[in-house]
Amino acid sequence: MSNVPALIKPATSVIVGVDTHKHVHVAVAINTLGAHLAHCSVPADRAGYATLVAWARSLGVVEAFGIEGTGSYGVGLASHVRRHAIRVVEVSHCDRRKRRNNGKSDTIDAEAAARAVLAGIATAIPKTADGSAEMVRQIKVARDTAVKARSAAIITLKTLIVNAPGELREALEPLTDRKLIDRCARLLPGTITDPLASTKHALRALASRWLVLATEIGDHDDVLDAITTAAVPTLREAFGIGADSAAEMMIVVGDNPTRVRSEAAFAKLCGACPIPASSGVTNRHRLFRGGHRQANAALYRIVTVRMRWHEPTLAYVARRTAQGLSKKDIIRCLKRFVAREIYRALIDDHRARVNASVAA
Repeated sequence: MSNVPALIKPATSVIVGVDTHKHVHVAVAINTLGAHLAHCSVPADRAGYATLVAWARSLGVVEAFGIEGTGSYGVGLASHVRRHAIRVVEVSHCDRRKRRNNGKSDTIDAEAAARAVLAGIATAIPKTADGSAEMVRQIKVARDTAVKARSAAIITLKTLIVNAPGELREALEPLTDRKLIDRCARLLPGTITDPLASTKHALRALASRWLVLATEIGDHDDVLDAITTAAVPTLREAFGIGADSAAEMMIVVGDNPTRVRSEAAFAKLCGACPIPASSGVTNRHRLFRGGHRQANAALYRIVTVRMRWHEPTLAYVARRTAQGLSKKDIIRCLKRFVAREIYRALIDDHRARVNASVAA
């Protein structure tokens, strides 16, 4: 009989890649050597999420899930996996060259997601989407669509006035926007028997729609003001940062702002980091043109407000103008400074919330 001890087979380390869809998620598991272990499909619901986690753990020790679409179809799965103490990595779509070479299918995409995590190509931590930032995002979606619809209503109203019967057009064209809306909302078309009556009917409908949407937008603004004041008080106290700008910044970083590794990374995320724009000895720079465009627009609004009313900013503008910088370059510098200030405020507010929850 041999006395050689039996070798204990080490547990397999597993990385799972998931291609997410509205109704079905497709997953592929590989080991840390890159070998394909198995694949499966599960329904995109809580039962399916539980089945997928159990399936992955049956293959070995799960190191991470690489999930596509963590901000859309994959948000539920990402939240479920995170609650089971498994690392979640956000994976962007496979590049076109690989798709041309390897083809396109759900299983291929899922395996590509797993290999992106294994190779260290995908490293981003997804937003948790379970707190104040997610609340703000949802309210902003409703508000922004209402703003677009309100703009469309008044543009259409003014277009109708251009082709309205002469007596009605001459009475309405001189009015300012608000007076025009109020006047059109009070029009009495009567029985629709001629173009004048039909025009009045259409104008009254558009004006009433504009008023309803204006009330709705005001309600959204009140909610955003309350949420941002409670969630990020330090940020709201900063000069020139109102509820709308604070909401955009909360949406950018999500409910886990520490996933953004530094204030420089946050500046790039907002499109406010300077990058070289020339060769030779000119040493010119421009702002990064990627990133979150709404956040970049919010930075611009904050900077323009400070350039009019904020004394330290006015002094900075005067000094840099005397040094020969253009207004465009000064705004570029100020956007970078404001991005640094906002990132620090967001981190401070986040830590305060975490400490408060631990103390409770």
